[in-house]
Amino acid sequence: MADSLRWTREGGRLSLQGELDQDFLVPLWEAREEATQGIDTIDLTAITRVDTAGVALLMHLVAHIRQQGGTVKIEGKSEKMNTLVQLYNLTPDLIP
Repeated sequence: MADSLRWTREGGRLSLQGELDQDFLVPLWEAREEATQGIDTIDLTAITRVDTAGVALLMHLVAHIRQQGGTVKIEGKSEKMNTLVQLYNLTPDLIP
């Protein structure tokens, strides 16, 4: 399924695959508690599309991990992701 968002957890890594946009992120939102437990890295290498709702979800996941006392980094940010972060003047710590 090309038009979906999937994720896997391995150790402290949460790997996202597919489209991180408003049409497909609800299942990850609903599973955020389990999906982020013990996570220190969010891997976006296999993300093919992202929109502002996807950026907002990532910001929430990062904040949630931090509220639980963890630290997190994001790997594999695309140019599109970086552009959205810049357009909205988000500080680097929101999407580390």
